[in-house]
Amino acid sequence: MVSYRGIASTLLWVLLAVVQSAAAQRSSVPDHNRYKWRDGEGKLHYADVPTSEAIRLGYEVISPQGIVIRRVERAKTAEELAAARAAQAKAQADLQEAALRSRSDSQMLIAFPTEADLQRTQQQQLDLLDQTIKAARISLRSQEGTLADQLAHADELEQAGKPVPINLTNRILDLREQIDTHRKLIARKEQERVETAERFEADAAHYRKLKLAQEEQQR
Repeated sequence: MVSYRGIASTLLWVLLAVVQSAAAQRSSVPDHNRYKWRDGEGKLHYADVPTSEAIRLGYEVISPQGIVIRRVERAKTAEELAAARAAQAKAQADLQEAALRSRSDSQMLIAFPTEADLQRTQQQQLDLLDQTIKAARISLRSQEGTLADQLAHADELEQAGKPVPINLTNRILDLREQIDTHRKLIARKEQERVETAERFEADAAHYRKLKLAQEEQQR
């Protein structure tokens, strides 16, 4: 006949063994986060606190249950930090430029309700440049005429065997310098006129795109 007291005793010992085993397993599991990383050779390391090597190479924070809580990237080199700062500065500059361009586009649409308004303003600026160039050319021709007269007078004196006065020589030198300066000014203004016309053409094309986008938004 089976003794119930013996069965109960056996069950008690089994239960006690299970409890002790579970306790042993729990004691082997850490009750705090740990840090895991691989060294330069790829070897895996664990530690209770991140070492300098872990910080330099990057590490993972592991929960007591072995779950990755967080990944920390490796420390950046001085070159990488400089590159990151440069990239951030460029991104910020690009944003500022985009904002300025957006404001400029809005102002253009407000200032010029139609393309004809824009072209009229552009032509007025080109006309001013043309007038400046024309006036500079007239002044240049006048200076060239004066220089020709002064040179002829100096030649007459030399042909007559008379010395050329120092003030006449200086006047000729001054005129030549003024003429050279005037020619360079005209060349710069002519180049400015070409570049301005090209810019105006690009502005007009950009204006047409803005108007088209505006019309599509209003539909």
